[in-house]
Amino acid sequence: MSAGRKYVVGRAADLADGERLIVTVGGRSIGIFNVGGKFYGLPNSCPHKGAEMCRGVLVGELSSPRPGEFSYDADRRYVTCPWHGWEFDIATGQSYFDPTGTRTRTYAVEVEPSPGSFTPGEYARLVQDGFRLREPGPYSVETFAVTVEDDYLVVDLAPVRPKRERPAR
Repeated sequence: MSAGRKYVVGRAADLADGERLIVTVGGRSIGIFNVGGKFYGLPNSCPHKGAEMCRGVLVGELSSPRPGEFSYDADRRYVTCPWHGWEFDIATGQSYFDPTGTRTRTYAVEVEPSPGSFTPGEYARLVQDGFRLREPGPYSVETFAVTVEDDYLVVDLAPVRPKRERPAR
């Protein structure tokens, strides 16, 4: 499926929590990550030196308010570049190594229902957006009813605008 800049990249059920999938979409290598049932996309190229970043180790956030105390958040995940260890937040693309100067772009990854489970309203929206599930006939071949019952991961190549956090007053 490609409606504009959106591409189906795989079945949602095939990417278990904590796993990643590396795909090529629109000529770009992209890493898709499942973190607690939410899906995120990052370019598979480190902005530092171009390593296949999405193949790096996944880590949770470790913070320390003072010496001898620390907290670990397994839900906030970072991917570590395999070449130099730079860490990037999977959800925002923000660099942990250089938070004020370096980030990587992110891609929106949505879970879309299969065509077999679209409601008439959803079908109408897709047709309006330029994605046709069926071309109008007449057909001269024998046809069979086919249903697809899985949800799919869809990557949107349009830029995701990062939310700017306002400083506390």
